[in-house]
Amino acid sequence: MTVKDRVAIVSGGSRGIGQAIAELFAEKGAKVIIWDVLDAGTDVAKSITDKGQSAEFMKVSITEKEAVEQAVKNVVEKYGTIDILINNAGITRDKTLLKMSDEEWDSVINVNLSGIFYCTRAVAPIMKEKGYGRIISASSTTGLRGNYGQTNYAATKAGVIGMTKTWALELGRYGITVNAIAPGYTQTPMTDAIPDNLKEMAKHSIPVGFLAEPKDLAVGYLFLASDEARFVTGICLPIDGGATR
Repeated sequence: MTVKDRVAIVSGGSRGIGQAIAELFAEKGAKVIIWDVLDAGTDVAKSITDKGQSAEFMKVSITEKEAVEQAVKNVVEKYGTIDILINNAGITRDKTLLKMSDEEWDSVINVNLSGIFYCTRAVAPIMKEKGYGRIISASSTTGLRGNYGQTNYAATKAGVIGMTKTWALELGRYGITVNAIAPGYTQTPMTDAIPDNLKEMAKHSIPVGFLAEPKDLAVGYLFLASDEARFVTGICLPIDGGATR
C-alpha cells in the first residue's frame, strides 16, 4: 500500500489511534505532520524522526478556523503540497440527555464536527489544484448505532458519515477520495476511563473476542490513503471485530 513521499496531516496524532496512524504512515515513507493541542505530539514526532523517518509536530487547535488555515499555509510553504488529510482528532463528554449541559454538547460538536469541517475545507483546494487527494475522517460505531450517554458523540460521528458521503460526491471529479472509518472498542487513552466491567461486556459482544489495538485501525487508514484505494470513496468502514452487523 503506497504512501511513500506523500505529505500527510494527522490531526490528534499525539496518542492512541492518531499516534498509530502517524507512526505507520511514516514507516511507509510518508512525510507526516501531526496536528494536536497536546504537547505530547512533540515526543511522537521525535520518536519517528529518531528512526530516520519524516515527522513534524504543529500545535494546532482544529476548532479555530484561522489557526487551521494558517497551519495549512505553513505546511504547503514547507512541503509544497498536501496529499493526505487524516481527520482523527476527537473528544468525548459523556452524559445522558437529561443531564447533558450546553457546554458538554458544544465542546464535542466543535471538535468532532466543526473541526473536521474546518480542516477539510482548508485542505481541499490544495488537493483540487493538484488533482489528487485522500481524506479520511474518524467516525465511530456509535455513529452507526448510537450509544447510551453519548448523544453529543453519536451526533458528531453520524454527521461525519454524512459529510464524508457529500464530499465524496463533490470532490471525486478532482481526483480526491473521501472516506471514513468507524472504530469499535479500541484500547486508547480515551477508552481507559471506561470501567473494566463494561470493557468485559464489550469484549463479549465482539465476534473476534478481543478489543482492538490502535495499530488495528491504522492499517485501515493506510489502505484508504494509499494509491491502491483510488476507486474507494464515500464509504464508512467499520473496524470493530464484527460487532456492527
